[in-house]
Amino acid sequence: MRELGREAETESRLYFTGGATAVLFGWRSSTIDVDIKLEPDADRLLRSFPRIKDQLEINIELASPDQFIPELPGWHERSAFIAREGQLSFFHYDFYAQALSKIQRGHSQDRLDVRQMLDRRLIEPAELRQRFEQIEPYLYRYPAIDPAAFRRALEVVLREETG
Repeated sequence: MRELGREAETESRLYFTGGATAVLFGWRSSTIDVDIKLEPDADRLLRSFPRIKDQLEINIELASPDQFIPELPGWHERSAFIAREGQLSFFHYDFYAQALSKIQRGHSQDRLDVRQMLDRRLIEPAELRQRFEQIEPYLYRYPAIDPAAFRRALEVVLREETG
């Protein structure tokens, strides 16, 4: 964060998602890449990524839930502040969007991450269902997603939560 903060010339926001959130919260000790969303795009910051990747021996990917599922209304407001370095503010991308994206993807590590989000009360089951219902009408815009399978995967997670 310090390295990226040094490169920011204007007010910007960087959102961590996926493994970076898991590492920062401590339920994973490492991640193979750091998935981020940058707002607004800033050429100087983007140009610094290859150098910082090499220097810190990490992989940085421009990837966020809104690339894989419809954008959740209000995600900016629900994104949790982490820190500020220079003109760059760091946030965890909305936990509900992260969880739904992971549920849709369905990998075993994703399921474990969602479990941790629930256990740590970063997300609540009823609101998770509500957020899914907000985006469900727009799933047609993502042809790779089977809406019925996505809903079933969500229901499995919610059943496991209520036991």
